[in-house]
Amino acid sequence: MARAMAVTKRGGGMSEQRRARLRLEISREAARLFWEQGVSATSGDQIAEAVGLSTRTIWRHFRNKEACAEPIVMQGVVTLLGVLRRWPRELSLEEHLLASLGGPGREKPPVGLADEMLAMKMIRLADTEPALRSAWLMACDQTESELRAIIGERLGRPADDPDVRVHAAAAGSVVRVLDEHIGNAILDGSDLTGMTELQALTRQYAGAIRTATDGAVGDPIGDGRG
Repeated sequence: MARAMAVTKRGGGMSEQRRARLRLEISREAARLFWEQGVSATSGDQIAEAVGLSTRTIWRHFRNKEACAEPIVMQGVVTLLGVLRRWPRELSLEEHLLASLGGPGREKPPVGLADEMLAMKMIRLADTEPALRSAWLMACDQTESELRAIIGERLGRPADDPDVRVHAAAAGSVVRVLDEHIGNAILDGSDLTGMTELQALTRQYAGAIRTATDGAVGDPIGDGRG
């Protein structure tokens, strides 16, 4: 694509923001090819041609072709992490998720529907493609790392506190399992009643996180309600 080529032709070092945009653009095309024709049938040359770059440029940004899926896979959790970073102490998790994702003052999601769908497809392929499974597990590991900071701040404890780490691992597992479950249901064309209704979905995520953390994460803090 011309935009991607323009980024690489500019002299000097590439900023982190430009590098991230280019990696995501490469990842979109790689994910599309992986889904349409399979991982083994897709080559680095094909990915490069789809993006409009040289194959050499692809390998400057990714260690192998399967790694090209990593940025788009991470898109599957970007929206949720952004919401959790802005979680006010006085709101329960259900209240905050509903207000952020469906309320009148909600922000535009940072990840578009097309990217969300591609992420679901790559997570689905990860069931049978070990290299893609690695990309998904890396995204899950990054999610857990960010949850340590979010939960630690909320509980007033260091991110490396053992209890905080356990809660983050539990909450991260909830995100992984529900993302896989909902993504598979969407791709299978299953009955999505209860998955597309925002209140039900927020209750499902928040309830599972509260249960997994034994009630430590999910309630409002410091306003006398819990």
